Amino acid sequence: MDIVIELWTALPVVMQIMIKIVAIMMPLMLLVAYYTYAERKIIGYMQVRMGPNRVGFFGMRLWGLGQPIADAVKLMFKEIIIPSGANKLLFLIAPMLSIGPALAAWAVFPFDAGLVLADIHAGLLYILAMTSLGVYGVIIAGWASNSKYAFLGAIRSAAQIVSYEIAMGFALVGVLVAAGSLNLGDIVAAQQGSVFHWFWLPLFPLFLIYFISGVAETNRAPFDVAEGESEIVAGFHVEYSGMTFAVFFLAEYANMILISALSALMFLGGWLSPLPQSWVDGVFLLDDGFQWLLIKTFFFMFLFLWFRATFPRYRYDQIMRLGWKVFIPITIVWIVVVAAMKVAEMPWWFN
Repeated sequence: MDIVIELWTALPVVMQIMIKIVAIMMPLMLLVAYYTYAERKIIGYMQVRMGPNRVGFFGMRLWGLGQPIADAVKLMFKEIIIPSGANKLLFLIAPMLSIGPALAAWAVFPFDAGLVLADIHAGLLYILAMTSLGVYGVIIAGWASNSKYAFLGAIRSAAQIVSYEIAMGFALVGVLVAAGSLNLGDIVAAQQGSVFHWFWLPLFPLFLIYFISGVAETNRAPFDVAEGESEIVAGFHVEYSGMTFAVFFLAEYANMILISALSALMFLGGWLSPLPQSWVDGVFLLDDGFQWLLIKTFFFMFLFLWFRATFPRYRYDQIMRLGWKVFIPITIVWIVVVAAMKVAEMPWWFN
């Protein structure tokens, strides 16, 4: 172990950072790929279907576990067709603008106490900035495609993302008030104790609004009017094919994982154990650790799939009404309530 530490410290700082980035990105990309498989399998079981069950490895079906790999290989070899009237440069930049912020946000995400790529003080502000940039990829993709269908989908999607971004931002202001810090590690530390010390309880309306707004912001069912197949084919990326389409697809699922992980971090204590510290101190797998963050994140990821299998699609006017007339007023009122609780040093959370 000492040799490994010596070798690590001997590496240039740039090389250390590159290795850390690869260590975060590789599992994340694998998780994105198999999240698509999990979606098809879980929704299949909910709707009494089989889901993917043919493509395996080395001649064995293995419940269809090879399906995401087959999909990726197929998309790699498909032709990228650029419409004749499209703005070629912007057409190719748009997918990168969608997936870039979704991946860059992980730079400040703490996976455990001290286990973070860049432990900056304004981590929450950085996350807000990165998640807000994704809308530019959507707008540029719709406009650069030179297609009425793509442009209509882009306008719908951009209006929806911006509307729910405001509600999400206000929900995170509540977290900031409660924790008294913009650092994500400090926000988790402020929830120390047990499951009843986590912020889901004093910030319950903000917790619900944050996650539902996250579902809307990622254009997932029941808020997927931007991709309403029966209305506008596929939305803003209707003219995309091959790997350019795949990048939009990856960006959507990477954003879903990010929203799930942030929900777990901000409201459910991140890597903290739900059991009282005196019970689990030093007990393997029950003590605080990355495994708890993983379990909580998977729970929220499952909710995304459950919603898609369960709820019918909202009308566009209903989506806008929910965002502007319901969520934003509730978040503003609850921020005042949280501030009052903080000033009054209300137990268990703020004393």
